[in-house]
Amino acid sequence: MNEIALKELLYKIADDQLILGHRNSEWTGMGPLLEEDIAFSSMAQDKVGQSYAIYNLLHALGEQEPDTIAFTRNANQFHNSIFTELPNSEYDFSLIRHFLYDTAEIIRFDLLTRSAYQPLADLAVKVRAELRYHTLHANTWIKQLGSATEESISRLQHSLDTALPHALGMFEESLYEQDLIHDSIFAGEKILMERWKQQVEIILSKTQLQLPDWDTLTAVNGGRKGQHSEHLQPLLDEMSEVFRIDPTAEW
Repeated sequence: MNEIALKELLYKIADDQLILGHRNSEWTGMGPLLEEDIAFSSMAQDKVGQSYAIYNLLHALGEQEPDTIAFTRNANQFHNSIFTELPNSEYDFSLIRHFLYDTAEIIRFDLLTRSAYQPLADLAVKVRAELRYHTLHANTWIKQLGSATEESISRLQHSLDTALPHALGMFEESLYEQDLIHDSIFAGEKILMERWKQQVEIILSKTQLQLPDWDTLTAVNGGRKGQHSEHLQPLLDEMSEVFRIDPTAEW
C-alpha cells in the first residue's frame, strides 16, 4: 500500500471538511430563517468533527496531532478544493455549494466504505450516516426553491452557474490516483465525478433549474496541490486565532 497516496487522500478529504465546516459556521446567527441558522450550524459541527476524525487517522500514520495539522499550516500546505474556501456570499450560493458538495461527499464516503484501508472504511460508515441528513436538507431546499418564485429560481440558477466550475475542482486527481485504485483504497475521482453528475442531474430534473452541458465547463483546479485563492489564508488566520492564543485549547 502506497502510504504517501493514502495520506494525500486523507488530507484532501479532511481539509475539505474543515474549511467548509468553518464556512458553514459563519451562518450561525446569520441564517435567513432560525431553522436554517440551526441547520448550517449543525452541519458545520459535523464537518469539523469529521475532519478531526480523519486527522486522527493521519496522526496514526505518523503525521502531527490534529490541532497542529489544522491550525499551524499555511494556505499552500492545505489540500482542500478551492470550492470549499470561497466566501459564503448570499444564502443562494451557500445552498448551491451545500448541495453540490454534500452530494459528492456522500458518494465519496459510500465508496470509501469498501476501502482496503480498514480504519478509513470503518470511519466512512459512520460519516456516510451523518451525511444522509446533510443531503436530505440540501435536496429538500433545492427542490423547493428551485421551483418556487421567479426570484428564487433566478438566484439559484445564477449561483449554480457560478459554482459548477469550482465544484468540478473537487475531483482534481491525485498524482497517486492509480496507486489508490490499484491498492483498492479508493475507486478514484473519475468514478466519483460520474456518479455525482448523475445524482445532480436527478435532483435538478425535479426543479426549474437548468444544467449547462458538462463539456462546456472548465474545472477550477489547483487546491489539491496547494494553489489556492486569496480567500483561504485570511480564513486560516481567523480559524487559528484561538489556537495561537492558547495552544492547549480543545476542539
